[in-house]
Amino acid sequence: MKDKIAVLEEKEREAEAGGGEARIEKQHEIGKLTARERIDLLLDKNSFVELDKFVVHRCTDFGMDSKKFLGDGVVTGYGKIDGRQAFVYAQDFTVFGGSLGMVHGKKICKVMDLAMQVGSPIVGLNDSGGARIQEGVESLGGYGEIFCRNVLASGVVPQISAVMGPCAGGAVYSPAITDFTVMVRNTSYMFITGPDVIKAVTHEEVNSEELGGAMVHNARSGVAHFAVEDDKECIMLIKELLSFLPSNNMEDPPRTPTDDPSDRRATALRAIVPENPNKPYDVKDVINAVVDEGYFFEVQEHYAQNIVIGFARMAGRVIAIVGNQPNILAGCLDIDASVKAGRFVRFCDCFNIPILTFEDVPGFLPGTSQEWGGIIKHGAKLLYAYSEATVPRVTVITRKAYGGAYDVMSSKHVRGDIVMAYPTAEIAVMGSDGAVNIISRAQIMQAEDPEAERARLIEEYKEQFANPYRAADLGFVDEVIRPEDTRPRVISAFEMLDGKKQSNPPKKHGNIPL
Repeated sequence: MKDKIAVLEEKEREAEAGGGEARIEKQHEIGKLTARERIDLLLDKNSFVELDKFVVHRCTDFGMDSKKFLGDGVVTGYGKIDGRQAFVYAQDFTVFGGSLGMVHGKKICKVMDLAMQVGSPIVGLNDSGGARIQEGVESLGGYGEIFCRNVLASGVVPQISAVMGPCAGGAVYSPAITDFTVMVRNTSYMFITGPDVIKAVTHEEVNSEELGGAMVHNARSGVAHFAVEDDKECIMLIKELLSFLPSNNMEDPPRTPTDDPSDRRATALRAIVPENPNKPYDVKDVINAVVDEGYFFEVQEHYAQNIVIGFARMAGRVIAIVGNQPNILAGCLDIDASVKAGRFVRFCDCFNIPILTFEDVPGFLPGTSQEWGGIIKHGAKLLYAYSEATVPRVTVITRKAYGGAYDVMSSKHVRGDIVMAYPTAEIAVMGSDGAVNIISRAQIMQAEDPEAERARLIEEYKEQFANPYRAADLGFVDEVIRPEDTRPRVISAFEMLDGKKQSNPPKKHGNIPL
């Protein structure tokens, strides 16, 4: 037995050495941790159970039969994150540049299958040069198997991707399908075709960072959700993100005790939301004033900043927040904001996370670029997402709620459960100026003093429509509240909705306007 144990221990040392000390050192020199170091940071101490530690590839072409490493360039298994089970795979760049071959792909698929069967999150730590060219179509098949599992797991267990190095070619589609993607500044990048191919085909000169770096995908493409400074911050962010999420779609998010009183009134809100409808303010100040401990975990903060999304807690309960941002584009909905918020709402609906919406929207952003870019189709994605959502939903209209955008932002008409409004709310088809110009054009033209008549009619329209009371008369607003009462009213509404049961008509799936 002693000799057999010695053989086991030698194999373990060989597997844990990855591509060797020199390659590990090179990984450290460019500011990257190894696959095993990343897993050690992510999982609770001594909780990691590794699977398929000794597998090797089966390729014999191009001299590959003499180049084999135990584990085949990816570390897979399961463990606990803050006491809750999770499955993880971490690609090892020190072995074949983390490239994916058939066996490498099968290892990833195995933990994905297990995660689905037991209902636990999947965390993928990507650091790979792409498909292993020597294995040809078998490596492409490995990617296809992973993509298919990503799709089948979508809405069943949370899937988080960390891009902690290169992720190129077909490899990028796995992070694109998963729920959240984290990228590390200066050491990670994603693109379908690299700089050399682009130069050959289009003659454009671009480097990897400019083409697909962390901030490109966080601020411009919207592919990624978070940008962090280094591997350690990446792991810490993943752990915090998971603290807001249930393990699967049959569970509720974990609750956390809080010392922040549920009946706390936020008097600062009267000053934060200006009475002047044209004066901007930061919706994050509103959010921070009402959530537990004033802490808001923002998602995609660099992209489509005219809408804000993220997680917080109220009375210890996890909630999702969607809010128009009057500081950017006056809070208008545009193509990017609609897609950003729509996907977030659908994620929250999948995983039983109640949604709080702060509405201050003057409408959809006008312009040819928006119309030609498909604002009708893309705006409909947000409308679709809210309409199909069955989780508890509370909406607070702080100021403007104009036109079709009023409907879209979780109104009563798209099954919003409770709609509240501040006294400053204006709920109408459009702003007073535009409405008077259309409705009373002839009357203004015939008046002795057209400008004075126009000003009088605008004030008359404001008194009649630029307030929340017409909507409240019709039951479209459940309650007009004082701003400082937002926290206790919202908490009370979510407590009332705790046992909500709502279902959609039986169907295979809907046809969202993609």
